[in-house]
Amino acid sequence: MAWAGILRRSDLEKPMIGQLNLAAPPGAKPNDNDMEQKRLVEKDAPLKKDDLLVITGAGGFIAGNLVKHFLKKGFTRIRAVDKKPLYEWYLRNPGVENLCLDVSQEDNCHRVCEGAVEVYQLAADMGGMGFIERFRIECLRSILINTHMIEAAYRAGARRYFFSSSACAYNTDLQQDPNVRALKESDAYPAMAERGYGWEKLVSEMFCQEYWAERGMKTAIARFHNVYGPHGTWDGGREKAPAALCRKVIEALDKQDLNITIWGDSTATRSFCYIDDCVKGIDMIMHCDALIATPINLGSSELVSINDLLSKVEKIAGTKLQRHYDLNAPRGVAGRNSDNTFIKQVLKWEPNTTLDKGLAATYKWIKEQYNKRKAGKRVVE
Repeated sequence: MAWAGILRRSDLEKPMIGQLNLAAPPGAKPNDNDMEQKRLVEKDAPLKKDDLLVITGAGGFIAGNLVKHFLKKGFTRIRAVDKKPLYEWYLRNPGVENLCLDVSQEDNCHRVCEGAVEVYQLAADMGGMGFIERFRIECLRSILINTHMIEAAYRAGARRYFFSSSACAYNTDLQQDPNVRALKESDAYPAMAERGYGWEKLVSEMFCQEYWAERGMKTAIARFHNVYGPHGTWDGGREKAPAALCRKVIEALDKQDLNITIWGDSTATRSFCYIDDCVKGIDMIMHCDALIATPINLGSSELVSINDLLSKVEKIAGTKLQRHYDLNAPRGVAGRNSDNTFIKQVLKWEPNTTLDKGLAATYKWIKEQYNKRKAGKRVVE
C-alpha cells in the first residue's frame, strides 16, 4: 500500500504524543525520551450543563444515542447535526438544536462548530461489510468531513474534539485467522488498514494527533469494534451482522420458510460492542487527560464466530434454521477482536454488556420495527 510511505520508521517506533508507555514496567520512572514526548495538559474549567456540545452524525445510530446519553446527564445545549432530513433520523430527541447540514462542506462545519465547547465528530459514510467493501470511494470521502470539522472546531475555540475511528484501521495482515489474537492499539502500525474505510480512519486519527501536537487542541480517538443495539440500521445494506441476522431470522419465521443465507462460510470471528457501553465509553475517553490524542479500543473482548452468533439469535427466537452459505458475498477479515488491556488500565473499565443480553434487546426492537413496517407504519431502517 503506497500510503504507508507517508510515515517514517522513526515515527512508528516512538510513542504517540500523549500516549502512555505500556512497554515500561509498573512503577518505572520515565526516561528523558519519555519526557520529551509529553506536554503540559492544562486543566479544563468544569464543564457546565449549559455548555454547548456539538454532535455530528446525530441522525445515525451511535451519535443519536450519544445525544440521548448527554440529555440524560442533564446537558441543556446540544447541537445535533446530520445531512439526512429529520424524518430519516434514527433518534430525534426533544430539546435539542437539530441541524440538517452536510459537514463534508467546509462552510457548514464553521456554522456547526460556532460557540461549541466540545465537538463529537461521528459523521461518516459507512455501514456494514456489504457497504464498506463495495463503496470505498464514498468511505474515503469522509476524510473531507474530518478535515473540515477539526479545523472548524479549532477555529471556534472548542475545548475538546472527539473522533470516532474504527477497528478497520488495524493491520489486515494480523486478521487472517478466525482464531485471531486480540488487537492492541499498537497493531495499527506498520500500516495496512482495510482499503477505503480503514485508511480514512487511520489518516483522520493523524489529524487529531497533530492538532494536539502542533496546536494544543485536546483530541480524543476511539476505535469502535462493531457497535450494535436497538435503534440501529437493520435493513437496506448498511446493517452489521447482529442486526442482519436478527432480521433474517424474523423474516424466516414470518414467511414460514426456515432457511437462512449467511455471507461467507460463517467461520469468521468478531467481537460486538453494545450501544450503551459505546456511548459511556465515548464520554469517559473524551474527558480523560491521559488519553489525549491517543487511539484506544472501544469494544467488547467477547469473541464469537458468525455461526455461533446465529445460534444465539436462534435461541432468542426459539427456532432452528437450515443454513446456506454465500461464498461470493463480502467477507472482510477472517477474525478481529479487541484487546482491552489499555482501556482497563487507564479507565478501570471496559465494555461489559454480554452478547446474549445485548442481542436479546436488539432482536426485540428489530422485531417490533419489522411488524410495524408490515402493518404499513413508517419505520427507520
